[in-house]
Amino acid sequence: MTDKPLNGHRVLVLVTNYGVEQDELLVPLRRLRDDGAEVTVAAASAEPVQTLVGDKDLGESVAPDTTFDLVDPGDRQLLLIPGGTLNADQLRLDDKALAIVRAFAASGRPIAAICHGPWALVEADLVRGRTLTSYPSLRTDIRNAGAASWVDEPVVSDSEGGGTLVTSRTPKDLDAFLDAIGKALVGS
Repeated sequence: MTDKPLNGHRVLVLVTNYGVEQDELLVPLRRLRDDGAEVTVAAASAEPVQTLVGDKDLGESVAPDTTFDLVDPGDRQLLLIPGGTLNADQLRLDDKALAIVRAFAASGRPIAAICHGPWALVEADLVRGRTLTSYPSLRTDIRNAGAASWVDEPVVSDSEGGGTLVTSRTPKDLDAFLDAIGKALVGS
């Protein structure tokens, strides 16, 4: 096997079965795997994950590797939360998904969230005193949840007060987001 930059690193991706933004799931999934990471997609159920493009047009379907009920988050090094308005809204209401988010945070392992994905961080009470970015419509939610600041930048890595939070705005920022994820993984 050829040596790749993320060989031996394990990533857990948390999604619901409908509404995840296609590129925010598939681009990281493919790039992380191409870079050698073992990536596991955990969904609410074992049914296919239906992605959307722009929150409205049907995208590709993805078979999840496991479900929230069955996944062991303890053997993964980084948690990735893609956006998509519907996906993120459902995730923040799912107690099992939030338990996984909180388990990562409690252990100090990095969490990466893009676009509307930071809603799960807000719901899990993980943004207090932190600096984040997100899709602009989450700005007020993040500030009201006690974040030190919300910034309009392609990617923000904040390690203040615990594990690293890597946040990003939209699919156009995926290259910067994935670079920051790679750094968080190698440093973990």
